[in-house]
Amino acid sequence: MNQDFSITALVLHASFVVQLVMAGLLLASLASWTVIFGKLFGLRRVRANNEAFEREFWSGKSLSEMNQAVGNKAETAPIERIFASGIREFLKLRERRLDAAAQLDGARRAMRASYQRELDAIESNLSFLASVGSVSPYVGLFGTVWGIMHAFVGLSNLQQVTLATVAPGIAEALVATAIGLFAAIPAVVAYNRFARDIDRIAIQLETFIEEFTNILQRNAAVAPGPASATPSAVTAAR
Repeated sequence: MNQDFSITALVLHASFVVQLVMAGLLLASLASWTVIFGKLFGLRRVRANNEAFEREFWSGKSLSEMNQAVGNKAETAPIERIFASGIREFLKLRERRLDAAAQLDGARRAMRASYQRELDAIESNLSFLASVGSVSPYVGLFGTVWGIMHAFVGLSNLQQVTLATVAPGIAEALVATAIGLFAAIPAVVAYNRFARDIDRIAIQLETFIEEFTNILQRNAAVAPGPASATPSAVTAAR
């Protein structure tokens, strides 16, 4: 009855393998929280920058003005980089006197390629949260099974076994499962939240690509001549 069942005492009295499992789970939990906070602020910044660009884009400025403004920025949002890749390819093909279909196809392919790069960057470290959330409970369970096995091996040398002799070893082992759940639950919750936010960002970017393609289509409908081949002649016909 005088046994110390505090978390610190249980961790210190656990076997080496169980302590190793606990240390690994705590490191995984620390890393996942670092990813969670980084992704939380990063996605918030991406959404704010995308919305700011869309407001400016639909304010009535010409495409050449928008392209120049994006080029002068030190840090751009994903939607701005998609816009820049599309308008750059569009103007390049326009200068080559290609037909409207070729201009639109080239601009769309450039924007889709940029979209995939941006989505890959936004989704970075998301798989780590999924791994922590799915693996941590099993790692904790492994520590618990090993700890219980170690405790029963130690009890085999005793002639009389009571609850007081069994409880400390089992309690020490169960701490590993508790730490595994402590690492897994926030990772799973954060993964689901970020996956939903990234889906919304992806829909926003895809919608912009379609809307921007329609604008380029109206500009590409004009046969490219000496004046219309320059970037300053490309206006936002909205």
